[in-house]
Amino acid sequence: MTPSTRDFQDASELGLSGSPEGSGRLSAHRALLEEYLSHLAFSDNPHLVQLVGAMRQTLLRENKRLRPLLCIEAASDFGLNPEDVLPSAAAIELVFAISQIHDNLPGMDGHRREVSRYSEEFGEATAILAGDGFFGEALSLITVHQKGRPERVLQVVQQLAESTGVEGMVGGQSLSVDHAQPVADRHNLEDIYELRWGTLIRASARIGAILAGATSERQEAVADFAWHLGICSRVAYEIATAASDEGHRQSLFIPALGLSGARNLGEKAVGRALVALEKTGVAMPGLSELAAFVCGEAGIRVRN
Repeated sequence: MTPSTRDFQDASELGLSGSPEGSGRLSAHRALLEEYLSHLAFSDNPHLVQLVGAMRQTLLRENKRLRPLLCIEAASDFGLNPEDVLPSAAAIELVFAISQIHDNLPGMDGHRREVSRYSEEFGEATAILAGDGFFGEALSLITVHQKGRPERVLQVVQQLAESTGVEGMVGGQSLSVDHAQPVADRHNLEDIYELRWGTLIRASARIGAILAGATSERQEAVADFAWHLGICSRVAYEIATAASDEGHRQSLFIPALGLSGARNLGEKAVGRALVALEKTGVAMPGLSELAAFVCGEAGIRVRN
C-alpha cells in the first residue's frame, strides 16, 4: 500500500528506525560522505593554517548532512554509484557551511552576540573569509573532480549557483540581519522557508538526479520531495531546540503556528514529500529511508 492511500504511517513503517545511523544503506552512504569530507584539506600552505582550521572546524561539525544525503540518495536511487556523486555532494555541504558561518556572525537572527561561536577562536574576519573560501572550493570540487557528461556537470554548477545567490540561501539569510527580518505569519511562511532553506534543499536532490541522468520530470519530482521533506526537517529542528536560545533565534514555524501547529505542518509536509516521490514511477528506497529518518527524529507521522 502506498503512502498516499492512507492517512497516517509511523516512521518505522517506512523502513527506518529514526536512529542517527539509519539503516545499513543510509549509514554506509553517510560514512562515505564523512570520510570524503574529512580528507578535504583545502591547502597545505603553512601561511593558511588559521583559515584552513576555521574551514575544517565548521565543515566537520556534527550535523545531519541532509542536503548532501539528498544528493547521494537521489543519484543512487536512479542508478548511480554513491562514490560517483561525492564531489557534488561535498560541494553542497560546503555551501551549507557558508550559511552556518553566517548564522554565527554578530547581528544575525535579530540578536547581536558580542562574540560568535566561530569568531571567538579565529576572529570575525577569518570566519567571513572561511565562508568565502567554501564557495570557491565547492566550485572546484564540481568542475575539477566531478565526473560525468559535461552538460550535466554544468547543470550542477548552475543549480548550486542559483540556489545560493540573492534569490536563494544568501538572500534568505539577509532576512536574518538586524531589523530586516519580516514578521512570519501563516501567509508568508513558505516564502521565507523557500529563501532561507528551500532553494538549496531542492537543488540538492535535483543535482543527484541530474548526475544520474534522470528525466526532467523525475528531477522535478525529487526536487519537490526534498522541498517538502525540508519543511519536516525544519520542524524537527525547531521542536528539538525549542528551549534553547539558538532554537528561539532560528525558529520560523513554531512562533507562527505554535508547537502543535508546527508538528501538524511537519506531518502534512512529509506526506506530500512521499506523494511527490511516487511521481518518479520507480522505487526510491534511499530517499524513502531518508524521509523516515527525518520523521523519526521528531516522532512525526506521515499525513497526506
